[in-house]
Amino acid sequence: MPRVFQNFDVYPGYLKQIHSRIRIDEKDFIWKALLDDRFLALHMLKPILYGIDGMFSIAHDKRSQRSWAKAAGLKLTATYEEILLTQIEDSRADVFYNLDPLRFGSDFLKRLPSEIKFTIAWRAAPSGKADFGAYDRIVCNFESILQSYRDIGWQTGWFYPAMDPVMKEYRKDDRSTDILFVGTYSQYHQNRAKVIEALAKLRNKFNIRLHLQLSRLSRIANSSFGNIPPFRRYRLPHSVSTCVQDPVYGRDLYAALGNTKIVINGAIDMAGSDRGNMRCWEAMGSEALLLTDAGNYPLHMKDGKTMVTYNSIQDMVDKITWFLENSEERKFIAESGAKMLQKNYNKDQQWKDFVNLL
Repeated sequence: MPRVFQNFDVYPGYLKQIHSRIRIDEKDFIWKALLDDRFLALHMLKPILYGIDGMFSIAHDKRSQRSWAKAAGLKLTATYEEILLTQIEDSRADVFYNLDPLRFGSDFLKRLPSEIKFTIAWRAAPSGKADFGAYDRIVCNFESILQSYRDIGWQTGWFYPAMDPVMKEYRKDDRSTDILFVGTYSQYHQNRAKVIEALAKLRNKFNIRLHLQLSRLSRIANSSFGNIPPFRRYRLPHSVSTCVQDPVYGRDLYAALGNTKIVINGAIDMAGSDRGNMRCWEAMGSEALLLTDAGNYPLHMKDGKTMVTYNSIQDMVDKITWFLENSEERKFIAESGAKMLQKNYNKDQQWKDFVNLL
């Protein structure tokens, strides 16, 4: 069985939460906390998630990396690349699976230990002028993005997140939240902004939770600087700003999803017609009804069978109302989605398919 080292990219806001909970002088604290909180679970491969083999890291997290370097006896002047290289060497891995290739692209691979025999990068978004060509495979579950990489001449592979079994612990039979939206809000989410505004207008009719992670520009626009013309266009609509809540992650996200009847999803503008972002997997894994925008979804994600799609804002609002009034139909599709995910996109299958990429 191959030994894998995974390197992750993690939201700064979530890292701040983790750091606030754990003593910094505790060796390997960040990795223990992340494993327990399940934030990375859908992308984490089975041997690492269950402590069977391999290792993972958050190479861009200065605080935890410096703590690890100090415990490992590295010089104070060690760079973050040098720290990551030492971690990879210590792991005795022969496969490097990088989920942060924008920071660690082709140039970084030239410095990998000779024990690394295969390199894979996850990238599920257009990457501009970034160079990933030295990776043996670039993977994600968006076919059009993979095709854009093949057009450059890079090797690709279709891969996917997988259901975290811990989600089952958070599923409730009697769910108090009618509608939930969790996601990033930025200048790149024009279509999503329309969805969020439409949901906010339903707040007096249904129990709605909007957990938004604002981009840096959006945070500035919604501060006292928001009245300055360059920022004004990025301000949250008043209906949204009055009911928006802080972002939720890990087990807190599982708890929110497991207490929700309908989870709303909307792809980012740059996704084209491809669909299947993380919220799809999380919503179905939590046995909520996934109501998401129409497009090309991964195999087994079927409209009207394992999830429901909408074609317009009005169509979304109409379907929200209908499914909240027809609970049996809603529960049947939600349960079918959860069963489908457990059967086809589980941790055992994900690991087998990963090995087949090598």
